[in-house]
Amino acid sequence: MSSERPDKPFRRRVFYIPGYDPIHPRRYRELYRKEGAAQAAISGYEIALTGKTGSGPYGWDVRSVQDRRQVEAGVEVLVWSDIVRDSMSNTIAATYLQMLRTAWIYVGSGTLWRLMRLRKGPVIAALYPVVMLLGQLLLAIGLGWVVYRVATLLPGGIFALLGTVGGMAAGIALLRWFRARDGRFFAYYLMHDYAYSAQLRGANPPALEARMGKFRAAISAALHTDVDEVLVVGHSSGAHLGVSVLADLIRAGEVPVGGPSLGFLSLGQVVPMVSFLPRAQRLRADLNALSTSDALAWVDVSAPGDGCAFALCDPVTVSGVAPGGKRWPLVFSAAFTQTLSPARWRALRWRFFRLHFQYLCAFDRPGDYDYFRITAGPLTLAERYATRAPSKSRIDVPVSKYTSMDAA
Repeated sequence: MSSERPDKPFRRRVFYIPGYDPIHPRRYRELYRKEGAAQAAISGYEIALTGKTGSGPYGWDVRSVQDRRQVEAGVEVLVWSDIVRDSMSNTIAATYLQMLRTAWIYVGSGTLWRLMRLRKGPVIAALYPVVMLLGQLLLAIGLGWVVYRVATLLPGGIFALLGTVGGMAAGIALLRWFRARDGRFFAYYLMHDYAYSAQLRGANPPALEARMGKFRAAISAALHTDVDEVLVVGHSSGAHLGVSVLADLIRAGEVPVGGPSLGFLSLGQVVPMVSFLPRAQRLRADLNALSTSDALAWVDVSAPGDGCAFALCDPVTVSGVAPGGKRWPLVFSAAFTQTLSPARWRALRWRFFRLHFQYLCAFDRPGDYDYFRITAGPLTLAERYATRAPSKSRIDVPVSKYTSMDAA
């Protein structure tokens, strides 16, 4: 469907797939409201949010005027936060067992060594929760030993017993203190994230597969409505979910001829963390299929300043499943050091988790990536980047042991 009539509002349906996030989706609505208003003030266009009308996934409606064209966009969050919450270990001991199992899967399968040949930032981020949890455990053991040793200096055998009990209690209390403040350290959160993807060695858990089927149904229904574009946005872990959902949808022939333009925007992707795992055949096949499809436009945006993403790594090519005739994704950088002012960059540079969400936020020196122009502007994703030559990843040598034959 064309967007050529300037007298008619441009209409879009946006489906946002979050990463591994246990938080209620209203967080994304408030982020969009706040950052959209900031970007509009910087870039000189109008944008406003209202509550969503009708049923369906959680979302909001956007009205914008950009380039003298009215735009109406309905944004919906494809929620899997309940699955995320259910996957998180409830006890400290379970988290440490989860850590050992996840480390064994990544190391024993050789996945970690292949990942280390890509960007160092996300590999460091992957090792961070292991190092942090081990550090917390060592501090707890050290505190317990100090309490015990102090007690044994006192006369009487009873103090040695009390020291043992007191030392164990002190160590456990310190571990609980760290866990209660994980909103600052993110060690438990990141450990649960990596463990969830690795628990079946790259295969999707049944509950997630069922939810992805619902995502596909919602997107398919939108493709049969009178809009100009259906845009799927996958952030972080949501990027590889988007790949599989869209691959299934296209295989099933659910993209109507002459219908809305279909776009896929992957942001801050961590696809190799899953696609390199030995039982990720489904994801590798989906990457292979989506990369040659003429049913959609796929743009992948990342930035070297985001230490939690595989920045500028073409997820198809580095996964070793790039076929002949590959078209997608178009890979380019959000270039934080250029699109954020020096003062803003200094303020955010060491806030790694916040930078991982910068793709959804305002840039005070915007370049050719603007989340709010893409989601609430009068051009489809394909139109907006039609003049960009297909780009290669800066790291475009296949490093996985898998091949295109394996993807099939």
